Amino acid sequence: MDVIRCDEPEYLIWKWRPAGQDANSTKKENAIRYGSSLRVKDGEVAVFVYKQDGGIMQDFIEGPYDDTIKTANFPILTSIVGLAFGGNSPFQAEVFFINLSQVMQVRFAVPYFDVFDPRFLDYPVPMAVRGTLTFNISDYKAFIKLHRLINFELEDFSKQIKDAIVKYVKGVVTNVPQENGIPVLQMERKILEINEIVVQHLKPRLENDFGVNMKAVDIAAIEPDKESDGYLELRKITAGQQTKTIETQTEINLKNMREMQRINAENMEESLRVQREEAQRAQRLQTENANIAAHSIDKQTEVLSTAAQNLGEMSQVNLENGNVGGMNPAGMMMGMAMGGAMGGQMGNMMNRMGQQMQQASMPQQPQQQAQPQMTPPPMPGVVNVAYLVSVNGQQFGPYNMQQLQQLVQNGQLTAQTYVWKQGMPNWEFAGNVQELANLFGAVPPPMPPAPPMP
Repeated sequence: MDVIRCDEPEYLIWKWRPAGQDANSTKKENAIRYGSSLRVKDGEVAVFVYKQDGGIMQDFIEGPYDDTIKTANFPILTSIVGLAFGGNSPFQAEVFFINLSQVMQVRFAVPYFDVFDPRFLDYPVPMAVRGTLTFNISDYKAFIKLHRLINFELEDFSKQIKDAIVKYVKGVVTNVPQENGIPVLQMERKILEINEIVVQHLKPRLENDFGVNMKAVDIAAIEPDKESDGYLELRKITAGQQTKTIETQTEINLKNMREMQRINAENMEESLRVQREEAQRAQRLQTENANIAAHSIDKQTEVLSTAAQNLGEMSQVNLENGNVGGMNPAGMMMGMAMGGAMGGQMGNMMNRMGQQMQQASMPQQPQQQAQPQMTPPPMPGVVNVAYLVSVNGQQFGPYNMQQLQQLVQNGQLTAQTYVWKQGMPNWEFAGNVQELANLFGAVPPPMPPAPPMP
């Protein structure tokens, strides 16, 4: 009995023959005895090729597998081992072992071919490419459809793949400058980028045309012929063009820098001018406010001086009516009223002047939202009163308590003077008003009349 197995250390496709049988020697080289042992290692597949009903049939046994060939445990061969051989005669079948785990490498070299830069089509540059292809067989059924196992030779197969690689690599590299925008003189430095482009084009073609799985393409070198006329002329032109580009770009950068400096200087000058004008305007406003405040005080002083003069005249003795040495009560009452108003006006004027002078001397603060004016409440113990006083049929006032006390001390308000304030039903003598009674307690009686003149 034979043991059908593959003991080759390195192989891709290997045909099994019985011991002692050479290739194409006799038909016995394909004779398989019933009961022989079949051993298929992991990563291998055994292909049985035989004739049946006038056609070529194929059966596949994937490893790992180790058993004798019997119809009970090898059902795919039931149609081969039949009554025609009595279950003992050998049958004809070719057995091929395909190594699915073997990784093959094919070195390739593409000789010089012309590559053109699309910008300078008059200067062809000779270019050579060297590298390595790594592949294996993953879909063995697709591989068998593309290749005849009987006549398969690894050397011939590697040559076919190498020729295909040269064709595909040459086609891709030739079009890289036009399709991917890589200048011819920079292709030597762009080897990784070009390698990826080659992989994208080459992988589907090897799978479809040869049934192999391309694991990698490693381009070792892209070599332009640096002694060729095309390379020297192209380098001269591009170097000159690059120099002009650098000079032009440098000139543009310098121009932009000068223009930016000019704009910054103008902006700085304009900013300083605006700041200067704003400062001068603020100074003028402060001076004008101070002048207006001084002018206003002068005018108000004139008005107050005139009012004071009139007050003095109103309080003089009325000689025209024959009341020598007497006083004008109405004039005194009016003078008191005007004096209080003048005093308040003078106080407000001085306060406003002080505020204006302070604002003029202080720097301007950001405008804030106006706050409502807060008027303080009356001081504790002070009662605001507002009495009207009737003198000689004329009404004067209103007066507060301090002003009424002053009138009492001046003799212009007596207990028999009629007064009235809001809430009183009628006019009443001041002495009868409880709130005013204390004003007359310590007041001396009126002065005696002067003796008659001799």
